Amino acid sequence: MMKITFLGTGTSCGVPVIGCQCKTCLSTDTRDKRLRCSILVETDSTRLIVDCGPDFRQQMLVQPFRRIDGVLVTHAHYDHVGGMDDIRPYCQFGEINVYADSTACQGMLQMLPYCFATNRYPGVPAIRLHQIDAGRPLTIGDIDIMPVCVLHGRLPILGYRFGRFAYITDMKTIDDEQLPLLKGVEVLAVNALRFEKPHHSHQLASDAVAFAHKIEARQTLLTHMCHDIGLHSEANARLPQDVSLAYDGMVIEL
Repeated sequence: MMKITFLGTGTSCGVPVIGCQCKTCLSTDTRDKRLRCSILVETDSTRLIVDCGPDFRQQMLVQPFRRIDGVLVTHAHYDHVGGMDDIRPYCQFGEINVYADSTACQGMLQMLPYCFATNRYPGVPAIRLHQIDAGRPLTIGDIDIMPVCVLHGRLPILGYRFGRFAYITDMKTIDDEQLPLLKGVEVLAVNALRFEKPHHSHQLASDAVAFAHKIEARQTLLTHMCHDIGLHSEANARLPQDVSLAYDGMVIEL
């Protein structure tokens, strides 16, 4: 059995947005509180994180303290890797293996040069960086992973497939040649920034629904949402029956 926990389902600013007085940011519904986007993927023997954003410390304080077998990076924007330094407590279990494509690897080398210096000072996170590519499967522990290339505007980034589950965030478009990698996915988590007002590098909810139906996912959970998505309860009512909003702390089992 595989368990997926949504650690964060918000976009780069999180929800509530600092200083905002909209009804979503003022909501008392815990499902309207959205930390930066990340998931935890677990089996009985393996534990993986997808993206390690600036809310990583807060997200993991409520999780059991156990070894992390790998961190999969979608891309090196700050809201997805800004918490990498906070992974250091887990280094007591050994080096942390971080997997990313060449562009994201270079971005992390520039963002966190002290983590990869030849002579690292004591206390620096012990990170081993692995370059991976879309379409080339890898296995960590007992979890098989297929990286999938999607386009974040013009920037190629990675989504990840774990058996019947796929996790894609920050996508605007996807090339048709990548679609066979998603054939047979039953549960899809995919980004949907909001309902209206198109964005240059992110899908709207309608785009996410169309994509989910194109790959014939049975269940779709929307993530990477900004406050403009509206209240959780109201937004869900606007979606097809097979599509719903994910929320922080949500757990699904496959």
